[in-house]
Amino acid sequence: QVQLVESGGGLVQPGGSLRLSCVASTSLFRIYAMSWYRQAPGKERERVATITSSNVAGYADSLKGRFTISRDNAKNTLYLQMNSLKPEDTAVYYCNSGASPTTTLFNWGQGTQVTVSS
Repeated sequence: QVQLVESGGGLVQPGGSLRLSCVASTSLFRIYAMSWYRQAPGKERERVATITSSNVAGYADSLKGRFTISRDNAKNTLYLQMNSLKPEDTAVYYCNSGASPTTTLFNWGQGTQVTVSS
């Protein structure tokens, strides 16, 4: 089984920034498109951003311009730089393969909580 371990979440004020990390326990990490997903209370898990194996990035429209996804294949690590955070960004953030939360290849990790509040 591939393990995914997310970290970097926390409490931040509106307008603040956080950098999330996701470490994957597979030497084949480099071949997978990877995404950040998030789930707010009472809502479905949704895609935040995706990065392909060739470093092409895509974002949910509401997040474009504020979030940046990146990867370091040598470290089997996925990152999400989050700037200009808004209260509606509050959610548990997860990483996984692909570009849809319903077609992922790996078990979900524990996620990391992001809370944006004044």
